[in-house]
Amino acid sequence: MRSTSDIVAAIGLAIGGALGMAGTFVASDALRETLWTIDGVGVVVAAALLTMKYQGLGNDLIAAGFLTYLAGESLLLAGNAAGLQASVPSFVGGICLWAAGLVMVSAPKTFALWMRLTAFVAAVLFVVSAAMILWGAPLLPTSAPLPAAGYPFLVLTFIGWIWTLLKSQR
Repeated sequence: MRSTSDIVAAIGLAIGGALGMAGTFVASDALRETLWTIDGVGVVVAAALLTMKYQGLGNDLIAAGFLTYLAGESLLLAGNAAGLQASVPSFVGGICLWAAGLVMVSAPKTFALWMRLTAFVAAVLFVVSAAMILWGAPLLPTSAPLPAAGYPFLVLTFIGWIWTLLKSQR
């Protein structure tokens, strides 16, 4: 039987993945900020629950990875209402923490290889995006190809985590 925490974490990841991607493609600033705020809260809740789950299982690196990811998502939430341009500083910090968290969660062989690979690809794309911004590239959170190319890999990773949470217990 799945725990309530696992179900809530899966729902938070699903909301985060769906609304995060949707927010990237809407033209309305207010709608994007609303979608990304709901997305961010869902992901923060999920990451908090996953931190506790993996800490309780004795997997400190994965727990710390989810906690690091939570910190990054919190930075993104903090800058969201400021609008795209004004949110860039918190966006850079947030995606750097996302990348670190994704690598920490995916370094151990706990999750399936495909999930770990999608997380690593997302992490690399977010680090490259952050470096480009720090070196003067005029990128926004919605810019393509970067950082937007990282989002589908992040959502695929979320799908993998959701699958892991909801699959039959052994």
